[in-house]
Amino acid sequence: MVEEPSRLSDFNDRFEEPSEDPLFNFDEDDPDRVDVFARKELLKVGHVPESARIVGRDGEIEAVAAELRPMVRGDPPNNVMIYGKTGTGKSLVARHVTDRARRAAESNAVSVGTVYVDCAQHNTQTRVARTVTRSLNDPDRTHLDIPRAGIGSGEYYDYLWEILDTAYDAVIIILDEVDRLDDDDILMQLSRARESGKADCHLGVIAVSNKIEFRDRLNERVKSSLREEEFVFQPYDANQLREIMEHRRDAFYDGVLSDDVIPLTAAVAAQEHGDARKAIEILRHAGELAERENVHTITEDHVRDAQEWAEIDRFEELLRGSTTQVKFILYSLALLTEESDDTDAFSTSRIYERYGETAEQIDATVLSEHRVYELLKEQAFLGVVESTRTGGGRGQGSYLEHRLVQDTGIVLKSVLRDSQLESLA
Repeated sequence: MVEEPSRLSDFNDRFEEPSEDPLFNFDEDDPDRVDVFARKELLKVGHVPESARIVGRDGEIEAVAAELRPMVRGDPPNNVMIYGKTGTGKSLVARHVTDRARRAAESNAVSVGTVYVDCAQHNTQTRVARTVTRSLNDPDRTHLDIPRAGIGSGEYYDYLWEILDTAYDAVIIILDEVDRLDDDDILMQLSRARESGKADCHLGVIAVSNKIEFRDRLNERVKSSLREEEFVFQPYDANQLREIMEHRRDAFYDGVLSDDVIPLTAAVAAQEHGDARKAIEILRHAGELAERENVHTITEDHVRDAQEWAEIDRFEELLRGSTTQVKFILYSLALLTEESDDTDAFSTSRIYERYGETAEQIDATVLSEHRVYELLKEQAFLGVVESTRTGGGRGQGSYLEHRLVQDTGIVLKSVLRDSQLESLA
């Protein structure tokens, strides 16, 4: 019996060469093909622009640079803690200043290493130690081969101390979203490396966090060890956001942006969050929408559609790692908010009642009311909901009321992307 080829195999047989696949093929010379981007990389998250494109952060750049300046002369840098909301330029300034400090030090024959660690992805001590060690290792100089797996944080630290003394006079480690770390021992290890005799290399830490209360949660020994300078970055205003995007106008071809696109994007972003990263993402996505529509001009309508996409994306980022049960709870709170004409804040018991109906509707496990209360408090800590204590009136004790911080439409669209909630749509 001859086996019938699969549909995928049949598809692959028809398009042996990638360039022949109509799903991905495009003709550079096609007069009808629209391409609005000239330098799309200028609008990518993580792109560190040259100095002339960094707007509204001159004071912050100088302040952080002052803490690293001793390193340029071969002296120990200071540790730095940078706070601020998402998109206020914290990571950008940290990476920009660190890179300039490295180049200035090298011009003085001081060997400086720099490492950027995203603690949202590398949130355990072993992952951070591995990332730092492998990033700093230059096998040609150290003659070390660092394994990717199979050893623990202690072994990575041993490699790290050897690398520091072999290859560098000083090292700066940026720990972005440092509040995502499982524990703060990594801060202790790094900040006390020289003091404890593990390495002669000067080692500085720049810790970046969205949560200004992060330092209060640190172990007292870690606080004492860090002895860091603290800086708070304020959100960008509309004028600064407008200037930031004007400095990225050359990401597009001339004449592509209609006159109202950058002012509208800046105004929307300033009103909502003052987040430069999201403003740039909205601008980029507006261009992508125009390309999909095969039109040559990015308009106000593209910006508004892109804004909704960005808000859903922003909310999903807040929910990253949340369980489906949390989404059930938020979905129930969003429905209560939509249905109510006189309030947007509800007691735990009222939310629990609606949550139970939602969970039973799709045959899901129903958690206890106390567990739902705990999950709501967690979401308040993350900034997804706002919880306030209120008096219950005569004969009633005080209780918590919870309200969504985000627009209910955004919440509903976001949580309904979970496959287990699709049937509720």
